[in-house]
Formats: sequence, C-alpha cells, structure tokens
Amino acid sequence: MTDEDDERERADAVYQALLARVGEGAPERRLDATRRAMELLGDPQRAYPIIHVTGTNGKTSTSRIAESLLRAYGLRTGLLTSPHLVRFNERIVIDGEPIADEALVRNWEDISPYLEIVDAELTEAGKAPLTFFEALTALAFAAFADAPVDVAVIEVGMGGEWDSTNVGDGQVAVFTPIALDHTKALGDTVEEIARTKSGIVKPSADVVSSAQTPEADRVLRDAALLTESTFAEQPGDFDVASTRVAVGGQLVTVRGRAATYEDVFLPLYGDHQAQNAAVAVAAVETFLGRGTQPLNPALVEEGFATATSPGRLQLIGIEPSILVDAAHNPAGAETLAEALRTYFDFDEITFVIGILGDKDARGVIRALAPVATQFFVTRPDSDRAREAEDLGDLVREEVGDEATIVYSDAIDALESARDWAGEEGRRAVVVAGSIVLVGQAMAYAEEQEWKKAAT
Repeated sequence: MTDEDDERERADAVYQALLARVGEGAPERRLDATRRAMELLGDPQRAYPIIHVTGTNGKTSTSRIAESLLRAYGLRTGLLTSPHLVRFNERIVIDGEPIADEALVRNWEDISPYLEIVDAELTEAGKAPLTFFEALTALAFAAFADAPVDVAVIEVGMGGEWDSTNVGDGQVAVFTPIALDHTKALGDTVEEIARTKSGIVKPSADVVSSAQTPEADRVLRDAALLTESTFAEQPGDFDVASTRVAVGGQLVTVRGRAATYEDVFLPLYGDHQAQNAAVAVAAVETFLGRGTQPLNPALVEEGFATATSPGRLQLIGIEPSILVDAAHNPAGAETLAEALRTYFDFDEITFVIGILGDKDARGVIRALAPVATQFFVTRPDSDRAREAEDLGDLVREEVGDEATIVYSDAIDALESARDWAGEEGRRAVVVAGSIVLVGQAMAYAEEQEWKKAAT
C-alpha cells in the first residue's frame, strides 16, 4: 500500500467515524453542544471572517461562486458545503481544493479528544451526543483555522437559527430563494421557514438577499431591523441585467451594488445560475467594501470563469448526453425544467429519478413531466430513500404506465437509460431527484469513462 493509499484509507475512516453519529436527517435543535466543542477547541471559528449562506435552493452554487470571486482577489478561502457528491472531502474546501486526506486526518485527530469530552458531558446531562453535522462543523472550523484561511464561506446545513454552523458569526448573511423544503424540521409555511433561516443574521451584520416571496422578504427585513444590520435585496439593490446562452454556459451582465459587470462568461447553465452569480457578486461587494466599492472587472471575469458547481446541470457523459442535477424539491425541479428548455435542444429526455422519503415527490414529478419523454424510476443508495416501486406508482399516476419504467437498482436504471438515449440522436438522460443519486451517477460515469465515449 502506498502512502497515498494509506492516507485515503485513514480519511475514509474519519468519514465512517462521523457516520457512526446521528445522521444529517435528524438534526438537534441546539447550539450549546457545538458552542461547547468550539470553546474547548479555542473558538477556531473566530480566527477568520465568515460569509454565512442559507436558503432553500441555490445556496451551494452561490457559495461556490462567492468563494471563487474571493479567491480571484488573492484571498485564501475556506468553503463548507453539504452534502458531498462522491467523497466526503468535497465538503471542506481550502483555497479551491477539497481538503487533503492528510489534513483531514490530522485535524480530526486533533479535535476528537475534545469531541469525546463534549459527548460525555452531554450523555451525563441526559442529552444526545454530538451529531454527524455538529462534529463536521467543528472539524471544518478547525481545519480552516489550521490552514489558515483569510475568509470562510459557510453554507448552512439546515435552516439557520439552530444549525450548528450558526456558532460562527457571519459578517455577511446571505439568503438565496426561500421555499418549502424540510417542512417537518423547519415549518409548513414559507414564513416559518424564513424565520428559522433568519437566525443567521447577527448584530450589525450586512444582509444580502435574492428576490423573495413577500412573506420571506418581510421576515428577513424584520431580522435586519432587529439586529441593526444593513439590508441589500434583489432586484432593488442588485440584479441580473441580462443573460444569453453561450457555448459552455452563458454571458451574464450583473448590476451589482457598486457597479455593473458586463458580458461576463459564466460556465454554468441556467438562468438560476445567473441569479446565483448576482447574489454572489453582491455578497462579495458587501464583504470587501460594504457594497460601496466596485469589484475589479478582470477579477470578476476570473472568479466567474473558475467557478464550478458539481452536480448542478453537469454533463457527465457524451454520446449520448448524460446530465445530472441536484434538484430534489419542486422549486428546484421547476428551475431544472426551465433550464433544459432554454439552454439545450434535445428532442427527447429521459429522467432517471430517485427521491428521499421526506421530499415532495409528486411536486418534483409534476415539475419535470412537461419536458420528460419518460421516467426511469429507481432508489438512491440511502436508508432515507423512497422505495422504487412506491415512487413508480406515484410517477404512473402523473405520467401514465408507458412513460414509467421501474428499476430496483440505480446502476441498472442508468445503463438502461443510456442505452435508450444512444438509439437515436438528440436524446439525453438527466439524473435528478436526489443528491445521493446524483453522486452515484457521477461516480459510475467516471468509472465507466462516459465522458470519453467520443474518443
């Protein structure tokens, strides 16, 4: 075994240790446990400024674009996003690269004794030990301090107010569009969900928000007022002035808070990505100059050009075209359907779809049905996944028997869909409905070298 293999094995063991804790689907509504861990670790989250990002859809892409812009300015960045697609290291990014196995293991070994102290204290008090995400938060904050980074872009795991990342004080609080999702944990209305997410706004912070529904907008404005924070919102303070399709992405003109940045190439598909880019620009303008200083246009071009958003309308196979998208709620599925209409010219599309049990599966299917030729229904590799036959019954109700094909195994579904798409030109396969399923598809496509099909 090489040293590299040994480090990878040890890094995978870190992930397994985290998996032994209560999972992400069952977060604890508390901050005291993570705060205690941070206190024992010397409060690493206070070693650098934070841009804190929450919302329902678009928060990962917005975080990644903002991080890319900051890196273009020469800042050493930290980026925390969830979940990962293929490897756990993807969640903790340092200076544009997933954390190295060696650094992951070293930081985990450094913090583990302190996490065990907190676990023991919680157990003695009759409370649950630190969860997967609470421990991950401690690991990420410690790794960023160890790097060290100049600024960290932190994506909320779920909600905001009691999410473990909220032990960090965001200098800028960023809100992407808020819609219904995780309703069992966050509330049944957009207003309730917005109230929970608004908890990331700290005293005298700067708030940057995408366009919101009236209910969410009111909640966020109230949070800014109560904390004496500034408030910048799309479309009044910044917006997408224009976007047009280009090879490999789009040309975007963003009206920022301090300047307009014209015809900047963004290598991401979908009008929603242009919107995410506008929010990212406003967030970085706010972080670097309180929204009053224009960004360097050349650095905006560099930041956009190097931005990536894995698993978001990403091409993972050619001849035939295979795309993946992390849409897993109705709002995300509607955005995906619109992007497929605008940015691609396929004659027929088959969706390989699998959905977790706590999601609005019917809403997702209804959003995708207008652009779908058929659905290959399967089950993601998750204990939270909806069974394939159960989901298949629901899909049949929406699109009929002939357009519904059920596979118990996700790989079988992928291979069959790819065979179908290869029968005729201008057909495509889109994998969606679950981030877990998208990750499976990406790993399998890389293993099978689907992007090398043309050569």
